[in-house]
Amino acid sequence: MLTIQGRPRRVCSGMSRRALIQAAGTGLLGTGLPKLLAAEAAGQVIAPRAKSVMFVFLYGGPSQLETFDMKPGAASTIRGPFRPIAARTPGLRICEHLPRMAAQSDQYCVIRTVNHPQNDHNGTHYIQTGHPLPPAERGAANVAATDKDWPAMGSMVEYLDRHRPAQPQRTFPGYIYLPKRLGHFAGYDINGQYAGWLGRAYNGLSTNISKRAANDNPFFRDCTDEELDFRISGLDELPEVTLDRLSRRESLRDQFDAQRRELDRAVRVQDFDSVRNRALSLLTSPEIGAAFDIRRESDKLRDRYGRNLFGQSLLMGRRMIEAGARFVTIAWDLAVRGDTCGSWDMHACLERVMRDHLLPGLDLGFTALLEDLKSRGLLDETLVVAVGEMGRTPKFMNRGQQDGRDHWSYCFPCILAGAGVRSGIMYGESDADAAYPVTHPVSCPDLSATIFHALGISPETRIRDPQNRPVPIMEGGAPLVELFG
Repeated sequence: MLTIQGRPRRVCSGMSRRALIQAAGTGLLGTGLPKLLAAEAAGQVIAPRAKSVMFVFLYGGPSQLETFDMKPGAASTIRGPFRPIAARTPGLRICEHLPRMAAQSDQYCVIRTVNHPQNDHNGTHYIQTGHPLPPAERGAANVAATDKDWPAMGSMVEYLDRHRPAQPQRTFPGYIYLPKRLGHFAGYDINGQYAGWLGRAYNGLSTNISKRAANDNPFFRDCTDEELDFRISGLDELPEVTLDRLSRRESLRDQFDAQRRELDRAVRVQDFDSVRNRALSLLTSPEIGAAFDIRRESDKLRDRYGRNLFGQSLLMGRRMIEAGARFVTIAWDLAVRGDTCGSWDMHACLERVMRDHLLPGLDLGFTALLEDLKSRGLLDETLVVAVGEMGRTPKFMNRGQQDGRDHWSYCFPCILAGAGVRSGIMYGESDADAAYPVTHPVSCPDLSATIFHALGISPETRIRDPQNRPVPIMEGGAPLVELFG
């Protein structure tokens, strides 16, 4: 296998990268050196295992001790209120409130040793980009996204796809974020989800689901079809704007463009044009409008996913993959600002809320997703990732609350499925308290490198940063190739 932009490596044929380039330069491979280097720059030399990624983001930090790394033999102040049940995976200690996940554990791999040093919610940057959070002004809550941030993995995939040599123009957006920008329900604009210094043209396309009221939590209740309007704002044509009129507007715009082709093309102008062109494409595409209409799914299937916002967002994510999206993030988000009992950030109310809402919602929705993808022949070509930005403290007490756990980024779980992932296994072992890795620690760069590797993108692929320096898209991480069959 050839690893690009690294030291000379042997490919399957036994040739080194240097020999391969020399052969290309002399025309022996039927290609020219510029084309080969362009292919390297686009990061498409590795044979891909997956066509697309579904990144299920459990924002807030699910507790490892109440999900996939239970320690029933630990002290009562550590092990928590729930008991483990038998799973199809030998040795997997899974929570009693995840019975469907237990019955389907032969369909996924559990990594138990993800870790990073950012022990707060700014781990959202680490887990979605594979890079540590850069210094920047981040608002009063110190979580806001900036243009200094590293691009999200989805944005990087979008960028590389658009710059791949001879890549045909895509008719469907590559990077989708559901059901809303991360943090926007609660009034935050959280880092890690955007294109950062790549520019806004590579931001994910996001739907904009609304709540009923300020203190409403649509993840904890069934939602109506009127609420579940996943369609992109503006996709429904205004009655007075016919296609002919829209075409005339486009023609007029082209005339203006022709008069300024000699102007310097600043990055912001390029971003604006790219966003405008994409918006026009979305507006004029009936296929894209149909893909975002969840009402086209059967009631039976929608019930199987769960009618809450998480379940319906997972179903919409599958529709996005089916329509041609490359990277889809589905975020189970904080719905109400300051709510310590309404998300995976379980500082309080842990037993009740995990039992009644969080675990049943995950159990129902995630297993439905795997079943649905498999029945449609999509699981073999879709890498499914489910993870939070951290775990929870081993001690079952937090900030004066007897029923909660604080932040803990030093050891937490991640689920991988599909795209040739070896299912029914566990990777890495934590210590007796689920506090630190004992074997096979997995860093965020390792996890991101694994995702890129599955898509056929070498983690050593280099792109230009804001200072025009070639930088690898992933630094310090190695793909977990042993997890693939």
